[in-house]
Amino acid sequence: MSRPAPFSLRLTDEERQKLEAQAGAMPLASYIKSVVLTDDAPRYRKRRKPPVAEQRFLAEILARLGHSRTANNLNQIAKHLNQGTLMIDEELERDLQQAVVDVAWMRATLMEALGIKP
Repeated sequence: MSRPAPFSLRLTDEERQKLEAQAGAMPLASYIKSVVLTDDAPRYRKRRKPPVAEQRFLAEILARLGHSRTANNLNQIAKHLNQGTLMIDEELERDLQQAVVDVAWMRATLMEALGIKP
C-alpha cells in the first residue's frame, strides 16, 4: 500500500515562530494536525460552478465585446486626444454616445450576472 505524498506548507519566520510557541512541547506537525483536523475548524464554501444564467450573461458580454469595436475606438480617441489631433465631428460624437451605451449595458449585465444590485 502506497503512502500519500507529504504535504508542504511555506511559512514566514514569524509564522513558524508563532506556531512553535503555540505548539509548546508538542511536535509541530502534530500540533498543526490537531488544530486543522478538529471538528470545529473553520469551513469554507465549496467552489461552485456559476449558474447557467450567469454563464449566459457572461457569454453574451464576451460575444458583444468580440463583435464591438468599442475598445479599439476608445483607444484611437485617447491616442488622438493625447496627440492633440482629436477632431470632434458628428461621427465621433455618435461613436462616443454608442460607447457610453455599450459600457453601461456591460456594467448592468455584469452586475446582474454577479448578483449585485445597482
